[in-house]
Amino acid sequence: MKRRDRLRAKACVLALATLAAAGCASAPDRAWVTSGDQSQLLSPQRLVMKAEVAGTASPTVLLDPDAPLQTMVGFGAAVTDATAHLIQARMTRQQRDALLRDLFGRENGGLGFDFTRVTIGASDFSLSHYSLADAEDLSLAGFSVAPMAAEVFPTVRQALAINPELKVMATPWSAPGWMKTTGSMIQGELKPEYYSTYADYLTRYISAAAAEGVPTDYISIQNEPDFEPDSYPGMRWGAEGRARFIGRDLGPRLQQHGLETKILDWDHNWDKPEQPLGVLNDPTARTYVSGVAWHCYAGDVAVQSRVFDSHPDKDVFFTECSGGDWAPGFKDSFVWTMKTLIIGAVENHARGVLMWNIALDENHGPHAGGCGDCRGVVTIDSRTGAVERNQEYYAFGHASRFVRQGARRVAISKPEGLEAVGFVNPDGRRVLVVLNASDAEARFEIGEDRLRAAVALPPASAATYVWSGPR
Repeated sequence: MKRRDRLRAKACVLALATLAAAGCASAPDRAWVTSGDQSQLLSPQRLVMKAEVAGTASPTVLLDPDAPLQTMVGFGAAVTDATAHLIQARMTRQQRDALLRDLFGRENGGLGFDFTRVTIGASDFSLSHYSLADAEDLSLAGFSVAPMAAEVFPTVRQALAINPELKVMATPWSAPGWMKTTGSMIQGELKPEYYSTYADYLTRYISAAAAEGVPTDYISIQNEPDFEPDSYPGMRWGAEGRARFIGRDLGPRLQQHGLETKILDWDHNWDKPEQPLGVLNDPTARTYVSGVAWHCYAGDVAVQSRVFDSHPDKDVFFTECSGGDWAPGFKDSFVWTMKTLIIGAVENHARGVLMWNIALDENHGPHAGGCGDCRGVVTIDSRTGAVERNQEYYAFGHASRFVRQGARRVAISKPEGLEAVGFVNPDGRRVLVVLNASDAEARFEIGEDRLRAAVALPPASAATYVWSGPR
């Protein structure tokens, strides 16, 4: 038996014991509910599926297993420098192990994150501004991943040990300052004469990270390339330049080195679809671009479908959104996250969905510039290592704990007033995520074909329903 098969078998045994995980063919049907008033937080409930010989007049959310859509990579959040520092330096070994198992494992109700993101060099959520080659040198003789090897890589390696299926995306916030028009990691653009050198820089990162035990399954060439922050690393990079770099430099370089890392373009907001379309319309760049990555800070999630419809052979990923003190209430931000990211991003073809920082401290940091009121999926007390689970933890748990990597999103029908998205896991188990965003209880049926269950959802609440399919 292969190691991954042994791990899956062990997970199935534990799921039967705890009734807190999905994906095992013999596990009982169950529902898990989170309510906006926090009286229920991923709380398990019985689910009684019955064979119905005739339709009913009740509102019904129906899953169609015979209408498969995209294959899922997974759900998760980013291991930023800030997150890794808190986990490695502000927690005891026991606290660290417990948190990482809770986030990346599925035993004892863990979230089972299958997807994460790291920054190549510094972001705003770093302790300082650094690149991996700060000294000006076209040969990159001083290139080193040592700053990431101190805390980020050990955190990702431990997550991989817990979940060997974990997929990793890597994103730079800026090229080294000496390659840019400003001579700084803050603001400016990459000089065209350094395109080839920067392709070497990113290729070296992929190889060096792999040598440290951290794969790079996906890479984007620039975080938020239409924004030049004035207090932390960033770099403006238009569609024409990105297309040239991907088509002439990075794409061929990865191919020459036999690297299977997939390139995602854009990695920015929903409000400017013309940017990724500009890259995908370039015939050379398009051959090397695997898909488009999106952020939540401007525009509408439906734009993902507009770009996908133009290039249906390219993947869609949602790769960054942060909660924060601008939306402190549990109910409103939980409902928004469920509706827009867990359901909306996936409805609009996303194969993977990521929040920003996995963890920040009680002061919204550590950070070096940028957002001063962002919220992590969890908050780690920098003095004691104690963990507080935030609304994003519960929203993402409604998908990540139950939707397994390789699951197929399938078509559904739903009544007005409910939001929903459905999946079939690789073992055939059905997963249906439903949101009742209204201020009144919703009563309805869920199921497929003639297999149904009558359910009720409190106001401003979400549920995940898991069942085995027709008996």
